Amino acid sequence: MTDHSSSGITRRALLGAFAASAVAAAPTFSNAAGFLRGAGDIRRLRMTSPRTGESIDTIYWIEGDYIRDAVREISLFMRDWRTNDVRNIDLRTIDIMAAAHNLMDVNEPYMLLSGYRSPKTNAMLRSRSSGVARNSLHLQGEAADLRLNSRSVGQMFRAASACRGGGVGKYSGSNFVHMDCGPVRTWGG
Repeated sequence: MTDHSSSGITRRALLGAFAASAVAAAPTFSNAAGFLRGAGDIRRLRMTSPRTGESIDTIYWIEGDYIRDAVREISLFMRDWRTNDVRNIDLRTIDIMAAAHNLMDVNEPYMLLSGYRSPKTNAMLRSRSSGVARNSLHLQGEAADLRLNSRSVGQMFRAASACRGGGVGKYSGSNFVHMDCGPVRTWGG
């Protein structure tokens, strides 16, 4: 996987941000204290893909160590389904997705609408919609567009924003939330 120490955000700083934001979110998200207690043990990610019909339910981190094969499996799952191109998904994005899921105290897997996007796919989507960024973080394997049937877009948005680990976009009209490990920012309505 990629070493992210040159990005200015260390893994330790991101974990500290998760811990601080989980405490701040405690009045809104009842599972925040449980999330903190479990932060030293395991991290799990569950998703389905309506595009491929695939599902994933994997523990990708145990007691401070990422499980290389599980992270590779997540990257394969989050591939560009149109071209089958695979790129390593940034560990920070995976952590944000897992942390937000934990904060929402939900058993339902995420529905992955978009993970990695090849340049060809991103260009095609840009030609159809003004909402697709030319230099989208999806191109770098640093973003995911997700949906949950059991939680509103607003609930997902608040949980991901509470992590303060990157960008969070609320797309109420399309019923999904964008999560990325870029600069901390929010948008959408």
